[in-house]
Amino acid sequence: MRIDIGCGTSKEPGYFGIDRMLYPGVDLVCDIEEGIPLPDDSAEFVMASRVLPYVGDLMRAMAEIYRISIHKGVVCILAPYAHSFPHLSNPFFKQKFDEYTPRYLTGRFYQPRNTAISPEIPDYPAPTPPFDFRLLRMELFYRYPFNEALYEAEELEVLKTLQANVVHEIMYHFAVVKQEISPQELEALSQKLHPEPKSLHERRRLVQYMQGMHDLR
Repeated sequence: MRIDIGCGTSKEPGYFGIDRMLYPGVDLVCDIEEGIPLPDDSAEFVMASRVLPYVGDLMRAMAEIYRISIHKGVVCILAPYAHSFPHLSNPFFKQKFDEYTPRYLTGRFYQPRNTAISPEIPDYPAPTPPFDFRLLRMELFYRYPFNEALYEAEELEVLKTLQANVVHEIMYHFAVVKQEISPQELEALSQKLHPEPKSLHERRRLVQYMQGMHDLR
């Protein structure tokens, strides 16, 4: 089963839609913090697009997502990037997401190759959570004019480190780990193409167009 949590009125095609409100297309109405009335090990893929910043207890919500997911299932999270003034001022956002977030979702962090670096937390080590989500991929989506079409990757890395309002959103793909898993298995999972929110498709087309125009100069 593929599940779209917080689907609203735009459920991903072919997914089982969960939301707190009975919008058209919603298959199950529930508050994920209070529990998801689905059996353990039900989902092979979970989409949580732009919804988790609104939950009051992120660890409780992630524990439910973990419970209903199968071993080596994949969870995709798209969220507003923490270091952005419009997101910081939004009173409805209760959770923040950035490159450090994956370190708090596992007791055995795995840094995949060919993805953005999730920095270590040397001063305040993350406690081991009651679940295990291993990062497979992390991608940053930049604000205009800070985008991949106009800047080199190294320039963007420096810019986002030195100032706010460079990154707009961040997306993660996590592997759900419930049994022993080898680095080779994690690496193989990280190299696969996993689904992402359809809302990103237009953005990717725009970036490709801008890149093409830049290359013609």
